[in-house]
Amino acid sequence: MQIAERQPHKADSRLWWFMPVALVAAGVLVPVAYLFVRALAADPAEVAQLLFRPRTLVLLSNTFALSVSVWALASAIALPLAWLAVRAKTNYAGMLTLLGVLPLAIPGYVTAYALLGLFGDYGVLARTAGVMLPRPSGFVGATAALGFYTAPYLFLNLRAALLGLDPAQEEAARSLGLSPWATWRQVVLPQLRPAFLAGTLLVLLHVLGDFGVVSLMRFETLSYALYVQYTSAFDRTYASVIALVLMVLAALVLWGEARLLKGLRFARTASGTARPVPRTTLGRWTPIAVGFVALVALATVVAPLVTLSFWLVQAFDPAELPKLAEGAWNSVKAAAPAAVLAVALAFPLAWLGVRHDTATSRVAERMAYLGYATPPLAFALALIFFALGVLPFAYQTLGLLVVAFALHFLAEAIGPIRSALYQTPPRLEDAARALGRTRFGAFRAVTLPLAARGLWVGGAFVFLAAMKELPITFLLAPLGFDTLAMRVWSYTTEALFGAAAPFALAIVAIAAASVALLLRQERQA
Repeated sequence: MQIAERQPHKADSRLWWFMPVALVAAGVLVPVAYLFVRALAADPAEVAQLLFRPRTLVLLSNTFALSVSVWALASAIALPLAWLAVRAKTNYAGMLTLLGVLPLAIPGYVTAYALLGLFGDYGVLARTAGVMLPRPSGFVGATAALGFYTAPYLFLNLRAALLGLDPAQEEAARSLGLSPWATWRQVVLPQLRPAFLAGTLLVLLHVLGDFGVVSLMRFETLSYALYVQYTSAFDRTYASVIALVLMVLAALVLWGEARLLKGLRFARTASGTARPVPRTTLGRWTPIAVGFVALVALATVVAPLVTLSFWLVQAFDPAELPKLAEGAWNSVKAAAPAAVLAVALAFPLAWLGVRHDTATSRVAERMAYLGYATPPLAFALALIFFALGVLPFAYQTLGLLVVAFALHFLAEAIGPIRSALYQTPPRLEDAARALGRTRFGAFRAVTLPLAARGLWVGGAFVFLAAMKELPITFLLAPLGFDTLAMRVWSYTTEALFGAAAPFALAIVAIAAASVALLLRQERQA
């Protein structure tokens, strides 16, 4: 009889966990499905004409070319830097790691602002050294800005993979007569493939969804055309077609990454403990390594910060301080509740994935990553169409912007929370229940405090990501609602570099806190 009384309670409690899952699924899938319905409701001949018109093909080729070039530049920076930080015998491994991560604190559109403010007839170089170099606009400028910003995504994955390698396989290859270069190519590089693909996935998804950099650099991609088409021409059919193309490209990237990872197995099968890999003496390669590190530091960190500081000192108007305070407050007002909502939705997803690992829980977790993988402008446009058709009172409200932030960045909150739950033994909660605690009482007294660090870290990641977000804010923000990111973009498009400087520096300062949090989490782990 006692067992019969407990079973409904267990089912009811499980139902409470699945309610947030249903909300996430509805929040991610329903607007996207509505976008498909909206596009397919048009005349098929018109959709086909829009899809295969020459301009669409040019935008597609531009997006593809930019994705490949950014990936190549990010790889050229991240792979050598990760090897130097992990494998080279040097006293500055910590500084190399910091250099590899620090560009994350400078968003792509801020890097684009710095490049535009550094070069040109009125740039920093021209005004301080009399050196007039053309501004790197268009394809080259967009590649540089996005490559510098996305390189840390590859660096972090490659560095973690290099730290986890066991030297036994390399020693065995060397004992069989392979040269150091052959060992690196045939043994080490294949084991870096999962990390390299994971970083590549993040880089490509970021390029597909970028709007700030390509708009400042005047390079037309699908995301930029989507924004222009919606805000200027207000052609919803063509805008929805472009959004669907972006979503198909993102889906192809996800499929390609999963396909390339299928069947890979690099885990150790021998007994014993993996040993740390001995570091390599650079020898005659030292000058080349130093030059490479100096060039990376100059391009990704020093030049942007010097440019921001120069324009702040030279042309900042104190009358802009109230706008700075307003932009910061608006950014916090949207990002803080988004972080709370994201954590509230992410915790049940992470809990089900860790404590009840089933096909349903895995699908639910994939829903969160679907929202993150959907290009921001396409995701925002889907929410706009859904709100106008179903919830017109929510259109251009702060609430809709908060929901969009929470759903889009939900995946960033799940990771830290899931890691914290893996470190929380279920037997402690069982012991609390054996001592008379209710199910919820045991959860509140035992599990929640132990998972608190993951909750804080996940919330901080979402907060800082939302503070930097530009595309979603542009389409969903209420009228007159200007954030720090929007101010940087609007001033830079008008070449008002002095006015944009304090807003850009404020974003960098806030983003730097996210980098510090990331490194602190790694040390604690």
